[in-house]
Amino acid sequence: MKRKAIALVVVLFAVLALVPGASAQRADVIAPASACPNQTDLGAPTGVQLQAMLCMTNYARQASGLKPFARARPLARAAGKKSADILACDEFSHEACGREFTYWIKRFGYAKGCWTAAENIGYGTGELGSVRAVFSAWMNSPGHRANILGKFREIGIGRRVGTIEGASGAVVWTQDFGSRGC
Repeated sequence: MKRKAIALVVVLFAVLALVPGASAQRADVIAPASACPNQTDLGAPTGVQLQAMLCMTNYARQASGLKPFARARPLARAAGKKSADILACDEFSHEACGREFTYWIKRFGYAKGCWTAAENIGYGTGELGSVRAVFSAWMNSPGHRANILGKFREIGIGRRVGTIEGASGAVVWTQDFGSRGC
């Protein structure tokens, strides 16, 4: 009986290794610094850090056999406003300031006709607010990972720095994902 139990455990681990997202993140979907520079440089300008986050995201998608995201200006504006709302209302939530997560997406005109959307939010202080740290945390979370590796076609990324829940110097990140057309 003990032999069957050990064999079952080995088979279970083998099956889990084949199921995407079933185990811890695969190291090959996290971009090395040579592929996506500035991923740990907290002093880099915001635009450089936003580009690093886009690079990390598209690297993971391509490593998973998916097409990279196209940038969508309305989603980028929405993501920036969500990060600002989180800080302004001191509320780490997809519904910060009492607004549904699609509030800014709709406000900036993305939601016309047939569309879908999703959102990732995250924050950290010090090194935990870096592109690499936040992106790695998202990839270790099944829901966030599903958004990054999902069927969405477009992305907008926002980043703001401020105080949240008593933590000063917090870097708040938002990724808004979308697809338009049926």
